[in-house]
Amino acid sequence: MGQAENNGRSTNARTKYQRIIFYSLLVASFFIGSWFFENYPNLKNDSSASVGVAGKVELGAFPITIPTTRWGFVLDTFQMTEETIRQNQVFSDVLSGHGIDFPTIQKIVDASKSVFEVKNWRVGKNYTVLNSTSTEGPDYLVYEPNVYEYFVFDLQKGTCSLEKRPVITETKAAAGKIESSLWKAIIDAGMSYEIADKMEDALQWSVDFHHTQPGDEFKLFFEEKLIEGDPVGVGNLYAAWYKTGKNEYHAIWFDDEKHKGYYDLEGRPMNKGFLKAPVKYARISSGYNLRRFHPILKRVRPHFGTDYAAPAGTPILAVGDGVVVEAAYGKGNGNYVKIKHDGTYTTQYLHMKGFAKGIRRGVHVQQGQTIGYVGSTGLATGPHVCFRFWKNGQQVNHLKLTMPPPKPLDPEVMPEFILKRDEYVKALSLARLETLRQGEIETSIQQP
Repeated sequence: MGQAENNGRSTNARTKYQRIIFYSLLVASFFIGSWFFENYPNLKNDSSASVGVAGKVELGAFPITIPTTRWGFVLDTFQMTEETIRQNQVFSDVLSGHGIDFPTIQKIVDASKSVFEVKNWRVGKNYTVLNSTSTEGPDYLVYEPNVYEYFVFDLQKGTCSLEKRPVITETKAAAGKIESSLWKAIIDAGMSYEIADKMEDALQWSVDFHHTQPGDEFKLFFEEKLIEGDPVGVGNLYAAWYKTGKNEYHAIWFDDEKHKGYYDLEGRPMNKGFLKAPVKYARISSGYNLRRFHPILKRVRPHFGTDYAAPAGTPILAVGDGVVVEAAYGKGNGNYVKIKHDGTYTTQYLHMKGFAKGIRRGVHVQQGQTIGYVGSTGLATGPHVCFRFWKNGQQVNHLKLTMPPPKPLDPEVMPEFILKRDEYVKALSLARLETLRQGEIETSIQQP
Protein backbone atom coordinates (compact mmCIF):
# COMPACT_ATOMS: atom_id res chain seq x y z
CA MET A 1 0.00 0.00 0.00
CA GLY A 2 2.84 2.36 0.89
CA GLN A 3 4.60 1.65 -2.43
CA ALA A 4 1.45 2.39 -4.45
CA GLU A 5 1.00 5.62 -2.54
CA ASN A 6 4.58 6.65 -3.30
CA ASN A 7 4.14 5.84 -7.02
CA GLY A 8 1.00 7.96 -7.12
CA ARG A 9 2.78 10.86 -5.50
CA SER A 10 5.66 10.55 -8.02
CA THR A 11 3.20 10.53 -10.92
CA ASN A 12 1.40 13.57 -9.58
CA ALA A 13 4.69 15.37 -9.11
CA ARG A 14 5.82 14.64 -12.69
CA THR A 15 2.47 15.83 -14.02
CA LYS A 16 2.74 18.99 -11.94
CA TYR A 17 6.23 19.73 -13.24
CA GLN A 18 5.19 19.02 -16.86
CA ARG A 19 2.32 21.49 -16.51
CA ILE A 20 4.65 24.11 -15.05
CA ILE A 21 7.12 23.63 -17.93
CA PHE A 22 4.34 23.74 -20.54
CA TYR A 23 2.78 26.96 -19.20
CA SER A 24 6.22 28.51 -18.80
CA LEU A 25 7.04 27.78 -22.45
CA LEU A 26 3.66 29.13 -23.52
CA VAL A 27 4.17 32.39 -21.63
CA ALA A 28 7.76 32.67 -22.94
CA SER A 29 6.57 32.12 -26.51
CA PHE A 30 3.97 34.87 -26.08
CA PHE A 31 6.53 37.40 -24.86
CA ILE A 32 9.09 36.39 -27.52
CA GLY A 33 6.48 36.78 -30.23
CA SER A 34 5.45 40.20 -28.89
CA TRP A 35 9.07 41.30 -28.82
CA PHE A 36 9.60 40.30 -32.47
CA PHE A 37 6.51 42.16 -33.65
CA GLU A 38 7.59 45.24 -31.69
CA ASN A 39 11.14 45.17 -33.10
CA TYR A 40 10.19 43.96 -36.61
CA PRO A 41 6.89 45.73 -37.33
CA ASN A 42 7.10 44.87 -41.05
CA LEU A 43 6.45 41.25 -40.18
CA LYS A 44 2.81 42.08 -39.39
CA ASN A 45 2.05 42.94 -43.01
CA ASP A 46 4.65 40.73 -44.72
CA SER A 47 2.93 38.00 -46.75
CA SER A 48 6.02 35.83 -46.29
CA ALA A 49 5.65 35.93 -42.49
CA SER A 50 3.48 33.33 -40.84
CA VAL A 51 2.41 33.46 -37.16
CA GLY A 52 0.94 30.31 -35.65
CA VAL A 53 0.12 28.95 -32.20
CA ALA A 54 1.76 30.69 -29.27
CA GLY A 55 3.18 33.45 -31.49
CA LYS A 56 5.32 31.10 -33.59
CA VAL A 57 7.10 32.97 -36.47
CA GLU A 58 8.25 31.12 -39.60
CA LEU A 59 11.99 31.36 -40.34
CA GLY A 60 11.33 32.63 -43.89
CA ALA A 61 10.04 35.87 -42.37
CA PHE A 62 13.49 37.00 -41.23
CA PRO A 63 16.40 38.36 -43.30
CA ILE A 64 18.98 35.68 -44.13
CA THR A 65 22.69 36.49 -44.06
CA ILE A 66 24.49 34.69 -46.90
CA PRO A 67 27.91 33.49 -45.72
CA THR A 68 31.04 34.54 -47.59
CA THR A 69 32.55 31.52 -49.33
CA ARG A 70 35.77 31.09 -51.27
CA TRP A 71 37.87 28.07 -52.21
CA GLY A 72 35.09 25.94 -50.70
CA PHE A 73 35.42 27.49 -47.21
CA VAL A 74 33.00 29.65 -45.23
CA LEU A 75 35.39 32.53 -44.59
CA ASP A 76 33.26 33.95 -41.74
CA THR A 77 34.44 31.04 -39.57
CA PHE A 78 38.16 31.79 -40.07
CA GLN A 79 40.69 34.47 -39.40
CA MET A 80 42.12 35.20 -42.84
CA THR A 81 45.59 36.50 -43.73
CA GLU A 82 46.24 37.44 -47.37
CA GLU A 83 49.84 37.95 -48.50
CA THR A 84 52.03 38.14 -51.61
CA ILE A 85 55.19 36.06 -51.92
CA ARG A 86 58.20 38.32 -51.45
CA GLN A 87 61.65 38.10 -53.01
CA ASN A 88 63.69 35.20 -51.50
CA GLN A 89 60.66 34.07 -49.43
CA VAL A 90 60.38 30.29 -49.73
CA PHE A 91 57.49 28.00 -48.81
CA SER A 92 58.98 27.00 -45.45
CA ASP A 93 59.45 30.66 -44.48
CA VAL A 94 55.72 31.29 -44.78
CA LEU A 95 54.74 28.25 -42.71
CA SER A 96 57.33 28.89 -39.98
CA GLY A 97 56.14 32.51 -39.85
CA HIS A 98 52.73 31.15 -38.82
CA GLY A 99 54.12 29.04 -36.00
CA ILE A 100 54.57 25.68 -37.75
CA ASP A 101 57.70 23.80 -36.68
CA PHE A 102 60.19 22.45 -39.23
CA PRO A 103 59.44 18.71 -38.74
CA THR A 104 55.79 19.44 -39.54
CA ILE A 105 56.80 21.61 -42.52
CA GLN A 106 58.91 18.77 -43.92
CA LYS A 107 56.00 16.38 -43.43
CA ILE A 108 53.71 18.72 -45.40
CA VAL A 109 56.29 19.15 -48.20
CA ASP A 110 56.88 15.38 -48.49
CA ALA A 111 53.15 14.56 -48.50
CA SER A 112 52.46 17.18 -51.18
CA LYS A 113 55.15 16.21 -53.70
CA SER A 114 52.76 14.32 -55.95
CA VAL A 115 50.58 17.43 -56.26
CA PHE A 116 52.86 20.44 -55.71
CA GLU A 117 56.60 21.03 -56.02
CA VAL A 118 57.87 23.77 -53.70
CA LYS A 119 60.25 24.92 -56.46
CA ASN A 120 57.16 26.16 -58.32
CA TRP A 121 56.49 28.66 -55.51
CA ARG A 122 56.76 32.00 -57.34
CA VAL A 123 57.57 35.54 -56.19
CA GLY A 124 54.65 37.93 -56.68
CA LYS A 125 51.92 35.28 -56.46
CA ASN A 126 49.23 35.39 -53.76
CA TYR A 127 48.59 33.05 -50.86
CA THR A 128 46.07 33.06 -48.01
CA VAL A 129 46.28 31.49 -44.54
CA LEU A 130 43.02 30.46 -42.82
CA ASN A 131 43.00 30.06 -39.05
CA SER A 132 40.01 28.74 -37.08
CA THR A 133 39.62 29.69 -33.42
CA SER A 134 38.58 26.09 -32.66
CA THR A 135 42.01 24.64 -33.48
CA GLU A 136 45.57 25.34 -32.46
CA GLY A 137 47.70 26.84 -35.24
CA PRO A 138 46.69 27.67 -38.82
CA ASP A 139 44.32 25.27 -40.59
CA TYR A 140 44.80 25.91 -44.32
CA LEU A 141 47.08 27.68 -46.79
CA VAL A 142 45.70 28.48 -50.24
CA TYR A 143 48.22 29.25 -53.01
CA GLU A 144 47.02 30.78 -56.30
CA PRO A 145 49.58 30.52 -59.13
CA ASN A 146 47.01 31.72 -61.71
CA VAL A 147 43.32 32.47 -62.14
CA TYR A 148 42.54 28.96 -63.43
CA GLU A 149 43.63 26.88 -60.44
CA TYR A 150 44.76 26.94 -56.83
CA PHE A 151 46.39 24.64 -54.28
CA VAL A 152 44.87 23.98 -50.84
CA PHE A 153 47.27 22.81 -48.10
CA ASP A 154 45.55 21.24 -45.10
CA LEU A 155 48.08 22.23 -42.45
CA GLN A 156 46.43 20.13 -39.73
CA LYS A 157 46.45 16.90 -41.76
CA GLY A 158 49.56 17.69 -43.82
CA THR A 159 47.94 17.17 -47.24
CA CYS A 160 47.63 19.16 -50.48
CA SER A 161 45.03 19.21 -53.26
CA LEU A 162 44.88 20.95 -56.64
CA GLU A 163 41.55 22.61 -57.43
CA LYS A 164 40.60 23.88 -60.89
CA ARG A 165 38.10 26.70 -61.28
CA PRO A 166 35.30 26.09 -63.80
CA VAL A 167 35.74 28.17 -66.96
CA ILE A 168 32.67 29.38 -68.85
CA THR A 169 33.02 30.34 -72.52
CA GLU A 170 30.68 32.91 -74.03
CA THR A 171 30.55 34.53 -77.44
CA LYS A 172 30.86 38.30 -77.53
CA ALA A 173 30.45 41.00 -80.16
CA ALA A 174 32.48 44.18 -79.67
CA ALA A 175 33.44 47.27 -81.63
CA GLY A 176 36.09 49.97 -81.40
CA LYS A 177 37.25 53.16 -83.04
CA ILE A 178 40.86 54.29 -83.14
CA GLU A 179 41.54 57.78 -81.83
CA SER A 180 45.23 57.49 -80.96
CA SER A 181 46.30 53.84 -81.08
CA LEU A 182 44.90 50.38 -81.65
CA TRP A 183 45.81 49.30 -78.12
CA LYS A 184 43.91 52.18 -76.51
CA ALA A 185 40.90 51.50 -78.72
CA ILE A 186 40.94 47.84 -77.61
CA ILE A 187 40.99 48.79 -73.92
CA ASP A 188 38.34 51.50 -74.37
CA ALA A 189 36.06 48.87 -75.95
CA GLY A 190 36.43 46.65 -72.88
CA MET A 191 38.63 44.04 -74.57
CA SER A 192 42.06 42.61 -73.79
CA TYR A 193 45.36 42.88 -75.63
CA GLU A 194 44.99 39.18 -76.44
CA ILE A 195 42.13 39.85 -78.87
CA ALA A 196 44.23 42.52 -80.60
CA ASP A 197 46.83 39.85 -81.44
CA LYS A 198 44.13 37.59 -82.83
CA MET A 199 42.71 40.40 -84.94
CA GLU A 200 46.16 41.11 -86.37
CA ASP A 201 46.61 37.42 -87.21
CA ALA A 202 43.27 37.33 -89.04
CA LEU A 203 43.73 40.55 -91.04
CA GLN A 204 47.51 40.79 -91.38
CA TRP A 205 47.33 40.21 -95.14
CA SER A 206 45.03 43.17 -95.71
CA VAL A 207 45.73 45.69 -92.94
CA ASP A 208 49.05 47.25 -91.91
CA PHE A 209 48.53 47.46 -88.15
CA HIS A 210 51.81 49.35 -87.71
CA HIS A 211 50.27 52.32 -89.53
CA THR A 212 46.70 52.60 -88.24
CA GLN A 213 44.92 55.94 -88.69
CA PRO A 214 42.64 57.93 -86.35
CA GLY A 215 39.08 57.17 -87.40
CA ASP A 216 39.77 53.53 -88.31
CA GLU A 217 37.01 51.26 -87.02
CA PHE A 218 36.81 47.56 -86.22
CA LYS A 219 34.27 44.97 -85.09
CA LEU A 220 34.97 41.54 -83.65
CA PHE A 221 32.97 38.39 -82.88
CA PHE A 222 34.86 36.07 -80.55
CA GLU A 223 34.86 33.77 -77.53
CA GLU A 224 35.57 35.14 -74.08
CA LYS A 225 36.55 32.90 -71.16
CA LEU A 226 35.05 33.74 -67.76
CA ILE A 227 35.71 32.56 -64.21
CA GLU A 228 33.10 33.56 -61.64
CA GLY A 229 31.84 36.18 -64.08
CA ASP A 230 35.23 37.85 -64.64
CA PRO A 231 37.03 37.73 -68.03
CA VAL A 232 40.24 35.68 -67.90
CA GLY A 233 41.10 35.05 -71.54
CA VAL A 234 40.07 34.88 -75.16
CA GLY A 235 39.16 31.80 -77.19
CA ASN A 236 38.47 31.68 -80.91
CA LEU A 237 38.06 34.79 -83.04
CA TYR A 238 35.23 33.88 -85.40
CA ALA A 239 35.01 37.06 -87.45
CA ALA A 240 36.67 40.46 -87.81
CA TRP A 241 35.83 43.61 -89.74
CA TYR A 242 38.16 46.56 -90.22
CA LYS A 243 37.53 49.86 -91.97
CA THR A 244 40.27 52.32 -92.87
CA GLY A 245 39.34 55.23 -95.10
CA LYS A 246 36.98 53.90 -97.76
CA ASN A 247 38.35 50.36 -97.58
CA GLU A 248 36.62 47.60 -95.61
CA TYR A 249 38.03 44.15 -94.87
CA HIS A 250 36.40 41.00 -93.47
CA ALA A 251 38.00 37.86 -92.06
CA ILE A 252 35.69 34.86 -91.50
CA TRP A 253 36.86 31.76 -89.64
CA PHE A 254 35.94 28.50 -91.37
CA ASP A 255 36.86 24.96 -90.40
CA ASP A 256 35.42 21.82 -92.00
CA GLU A 257 38.49 19.67 -91.19
CA LYS A 258 39.69 19.83 -94.81
CA HIS A 259 39.77 23.65 -94.90
CA LYS A 260 40.82 25.60 -91.85
CA GLY A 261 41.61 29.30 -91.59
CA TYR A 262 40.34 32.81 -92.28
CA TYR A 263 38.58 33.68 -95.53
CA ASP A 264 37.18 36.84 -97.09
CA LEU A 265 33.49 37.23 -97.98
CA GLU A 266 34.02 35.48 -101.32
CA GLY A 267 35.62 32.46 -99.69
CA ARG A 268 39.20 33.34 -100.68
CA PRO A 269 41.92 32.60 -98.09
CA MET A 270 43.06 35.69 -96.17
CA ASN A 271 46.54 34.18 -96.46
CA LYS A 272 47.50 35.64 -99.80
CA GLY A 273 50.80 33.83 -100.20
CA PHE A 274 53.69 34.76 -97.90
CA LEU A 275 54.23 36.52 -94.60
CA LYS A 276 55.56 40.05 -95.04
CA ALA A 277 58.53 39.34 -92.76
CA PRO A 278 60.22 36.27 -91.25
CA VAL A 279 60.35 37.79 -87.75
CA LYS A 280 57.78 39.63 -85.65
CA TYR A 281 58.40 43.03 -84.08
CA ALA A 282 61.56 43.61 -86.11
CA ARG A 283 62.83 46.58 -88.12
CA ILE A 284 64.46 46.67 -91.54
CA SER A 285 68.08 47.57 -90.94
CA SER A 286 69.16 47.19 -94.57
CA GLY A 287 66.99 46.78 -97.65
CA TYR A 288 67.39 45.16 -101.05
CA ASN A 289 70.13 47.27 -102.72
CA LEU A 290 72.23 46.45 -105.76
CA ARG A 291 74.77 49.20 -104.83
CA ARG A 292 75.17 48.64 -101.08
CA PHE A 293 78.53 49.31 -99.39
CA HIS A 294 79.28 46.17 -97.37
CA PRO A 295 80.08 47.11 -93.71
CA ILE A 296 82.58 44.25 -93.25
CA LEU A 297 84.12 43.82 -96.70
CA LYS A 298 84.38 47.62 -97.10
CA ARG A 299 83.40 47.63 -100.75
CA VAL A 300 80.30 48.02 -102.88
CA ARG A 301 78.54 44.71 -103.16
CA PRO A 302 74.94 44.00 -104.23
CA HIS A 303 72.64 43.16 -101.33
CA PHE A 304 70.03 40.77 -102.68
CA GLY A 305 68.19 40.40 -99.39
CA THR A 306 66.38 42.39 -96.74
CA ASP A 307 67.92 42.56 -93.26
CA TYR A 308 65.59 42.43 -90.26
CA ALA A 309 67.27 43.47 -87.02
CA ALA A 310 65.96 41.75 -83.89
CA PRO A 311 67.34 40.59 -80.52
CA ALA A 312 69.46 37.44 -80.58
CA GLY A 313 67.29 34.37 -80.06
CA THR A 314 64.16 35.86 -81.66
CA PRO A 315 62.28 33.08 -83.54
CA ILE A 316 62.65 33.11 -87.34
CA LEU A 317 59.50 32.00 -89.16
CA ALA A 318 58.97 30.29 -92.49
CA VAL A 319 57.10 32.84 -94.62
CA GLY A 320 55.21 30.09 -96.44
CA ASP A 321 54.61 26.35 -96.66
CA GLY A 322 57.41 24.41 -98.30
CA VAL A 323 60.27 21.91 -98.11
CA VAL A 324 63.67 22.59 -96.55
CA VAL A 325 66.27 22.10 -99.31
CA GLU A 326 69.24 23.34 -97.26
CA ALA A 327 69.96 23.69 -93.55
CA ALA A 328 73.69 24.22 -93.21
CA TYR A 329 76.59 26.56 -92.39
CA GLY A 330 78.35 28.82 -94.89
CA LYS A 331 81.36 31.07 -94.28
CA GLY A 332 79.50 34.22 -95.29
CA ASN A 333 75.92 33.10 -94.61
CA GLY A 334 76.57 31.56 -91.22
CA ASN A 335 73.81 29.14 -90.20
CA TYR A 336 71.10 29.33 -92.85
CA VAL A 337 67.95 27.60 -94.09
CA LYS A 338 66.63 27.54 -97.64
CA ILE A 339 63.01 26.59 -98.39
CA LYS A 340 61.43 25.70 -101.74
CA HIS A 341 57.76 26.71 -101.70
CA ASP A 342 56.68 25.65 -105.19
CA GLY A 343 57.94 25.69 -108.75
CA THR A 344 58.20 29.49 -108.68
CA TYR A 345 59.26 30.71 -105.22
CA THR A 346 62.18 29.93 -102.87
CA THR A 347 63.29 31.75 -99.68
CA GLN A 348 66.48 31.79 -97.62
CA TYR A 349 67.23 32.88 -94.03
CA LEU A 350 70.83 33.75 -93.07
CA HIS A 351 73.02 34.37 -89.97
CA MET A 352 70.98 32.18 -87.61
CA LYS A 353 72.14 31.58 -84.08
CA GLY A 354 70.88 28.01 -84.50
CA PHE A 355 68.21 25.84 -86.11
CA ALA A 356 64.87 24.97 -84.54
CA LYS A 357 64.35 21.38 -83.43
CA GLY A 358 63.75 19.02 -86.35
CA ILE A 359 64.78 21.46 -89.09
CA ARG A 360 66.88 19.60 -91.64
CA ARG A 361 66.98 18.93 -95.36
CA GLY A 362 63.82 17.28 -96.73
CA VAL A 363 61.53 18.37 -93.87
CA HIS A 364 58.16 19.93 -94.74
CA VAL A 365 57.45 23.20 -92.90
CA GLN A 366 54.30 25.28 -92.54
CA GLN A 367 53.86 29.01 -92.83
CA GLY A 368 54.63 30.67 -89.50
CA GLN A 369 56.59 27.69 -88.19
CA THR A 370 59.79 28.50 -86.28
CA ILE A 371 62.79 27.29 -88.31
CA GLY A 372 65.62 28.99 -86.40
CA TYR A 373 66.67 31.87 -84.19
CA VAL A 374 68.17 35.29 -84.87
CA GLY A 375 71.95 35.41 -84.50
CA SER A 376 75.06 36.94 -86.03
CA THR A 377 76.91 33.98 -87.53
CA GLY A 378 78.86 34.44 -90.76
CA LEU A 379 79.53 37.95 -92.12
CA ALA A 380 77.27 39.89 -89.73
CA THR A 381 77.92 42.95 -87.59
CA GLY A 382 75.07 42.27 -85.20
CA PRO A 383 72.03 40.04 -84.58
CA HIS A 384 69.68 40.02 -87.59
CA VAL A 385 68.28 37.76 -90.27
CA CYS A 386 69.06 38.41 -93.92
CA PHE A 387 65.96 37.31 -95.81
CA ARG A 388 66.31 36.44 -99.49
CA PHE A 389 63.55 35.72 -101.98
CA TRP A 390 63.78 33.94 -105.36
CA LYS A 391 61.20 34.06 -108.16
CA ASN A 392 61.84 31.70 -111.07
CA GLY A 393 65.44 31.30 -109.95
CA GLN A 394 66.23 35.04 -109.72
CA GLN A 395 66.63 36.97 -106.46
CA VAL A 396 64.06 39.77 -106.19
CA ASN A 397 62.86 42.39 -103.72
CA HIS A 398 59.95 40.61 -102.04
CA LEU A 399 58.51 43.89 -100.72
CA LYS A 400 57.71 44.98 -104.28
CA LEU A 401 56.11 41.73 -105.41
CA THR A 402 52.40 41.56 -106.25
CA MET A 403 51.17 38.06 -105.54
CA PRO A 404 48.31 36.57 -107.56
CA PRO A 405 45.00 36.27 -105.62
CA PRO A 406 44.48 32.85 -104.03
CA LYS A 407 41.80 30.49 -105.28
CA PRO A 408 38.45 30.47 -103.41
CA LEU A 409 37.04 27.46 -101.59
CA ASP A 410 35.85 24.51 -103.64
CA PRO A 411 32.29 24.93 -105.02
CA GLU A 412 30.96 21.98 -103.00
CA VAL A 413 32.15 23.67 -99.78
CA MET A 414 30.80 27.14 -100.53
CA PRO A 415 27.17 26.56 -99.33
CA GLU A 416 28.44 25.56 -95.87
CA PHE A 417 30.84 28.51 -95.82
CA ILE A 418 28.09 30.95 -96.85
CA LEU A 419 25.84 29.80 -93.97
CA LYS A 420 28.65 30.35 -91.48
CA ARG A 421 29.67 33.64 -93.13
CA ASP A 422 26.15 35.08 -92.95
CA GLU A 423 25.81 34.09 -89.29
CA TYR A 424 29.08 35.79 -88.38
CA VAL A 425 28.41 38.90 -90.48
CA LYS A 426 25.05 39.23 -88.69
CA ALA A 427 26.85 39.02 -85.33
CA LEU A 428 29.36 41.66 -86.45
CA SER A 429 26.54 43.99 -87.47
CA LEU A 430 25.28 43.89 -83.87
CA ALA A 431 28.64 44.91 -82.41
CA ARG A 432 28.83 48.34 -80.86
CA LEU A 433 30.95 50.07 -78.24
CA GLU A 434 28.60 48.72 -75.58
CA THR A 435 29.43 45.07 -76.14
CA LEU A 436 26.82 42.34 -76.54
CA ARG A 437 27.12 38.92 -74.94
CA GLN A 438 25.97 35.46 -75.90
CA GLY A 439 22.26 35.59 -75.01
CA GLU A 440 21.67 38.97 -76.67
CA ILE A 441 23.58 37.93 -79.79
CA GLU A 442 21.69 34.64 -80.17
CA THR A 443 18.33 36.39 -79.76
CA SER A 444 19.21 39.08 -82.28
CA ILE A 445 20.55 36.62 -84.86
CA GLN A 446 17.39 34.51 -84.65
CA GLN A 447 15.16 37.51 -85.31
CA PRO A 448 14.16 37.91 -89.00
